[in-house]
Amino acid sequence: MIIAPMGASAVLLFCAPNSPLAQPWSAILGNMSSALVALLVIALVPSPWTAAVAVGLAILVMMLLRALHPPGGAVALLSALDPEPVLNAGLWFVIGPVGVVTVALVLTATGYNRLTGRVYPFRQMEEAADRVGQRLGLTNEALEALLARFHQSANMGAADLGRVLAAAEEVAVRQRFNGITCGDVMTRPLITTSSGTSLANVAALFREHPIKSVPVSGPDGRLLGLVLQADLLHPLIAVDEAGRGGQASELAAGDVMRPPTEIASHDQPIGSLLHRFARQGAEVVPVMQEGRLAGVLTRSDVLRLVLEVSREPSRA
Repeated sequence: MIIAPMGASAVLLFCAPNSPLAQPWSAILGNMSSALVALLVIALVPSPWTAAVAVGLAILVMMLLRALHPPGGAVALLSALDPEPVLNAGLWFVIGPVGVVTVALVLTATGYNRLTGRVYPFRQMEEAADRVGQRLGLTNEALEALLARFHQSANMGAADLGRVLAAAEEVAVRQRFNGITCGDVMTRPLITTSSGTSLANVAALFREHPIKSVPVSGPDGRLLGLVLQADLLHPLIAVDEAGRGGQASELAAGDVMRPPTEIASHDQPIGSLLHRFARQGAEVVPVMQEGRLAGVLTRSDVLRLVLEVSREPSRA
């Protein structure tokens, strides 16, 4: 038995694997539920209403099951137009030609999409949407509400919308700060220390200069870590709680520094880093040039840049 709508299913599975309409749940359950609805309608509803009722009920059932798959409507329609083979096959029509062929298509599409570097099935949609939503300041529910508002829930998932919005935001920011690099904005001259510098001397640097962090570098200028003001308090609190007052003076910058998890290049566009400060809570980002520490980028640097750009509309 040849079922023409399987060709339409193949187009969705192979060409639009990220679409909610092409996911395994939608494809398999959508086609099989439509076939079952068509079988029941053919047996119970007289002509000429058979086709219309079969398609209408198939769409309703797919929506209730959250398994909307457009070829499912075609399965119901063609079954109603040619009812004799469907009635002869009975439930086997649902399980065999429709179910087995759809499962085979899903398995083949899974292998094909992975070989071509695409993700299918599109898993963990909600978690992915939450991660992107946190960057945008939008919850997964807010992203889904936007899709519903513009009637796009069937065409795009919340994670897809989040990625599109995040990409658009990044492009807009880069255009806003076009041509401005981290090297143009970073704090200079650079105040650094070595890993063997005592905490007392590091504290003296904070008192003498209006800085919030001190980079720790090696003899070759390589960045080893960062010491923030809060890093000086932690060992003092720990010593005080343990009742050992003399050990804090024995500690050096290398003992309390934190690894540089956020690093930027000297020629990197400043727009690509703004979300780290605005969304991810970064306090300071070291700026590297040719493998050596060239400066640091702080929240104050970013705020100063934003104010300058806001006063110069010609840069936008």
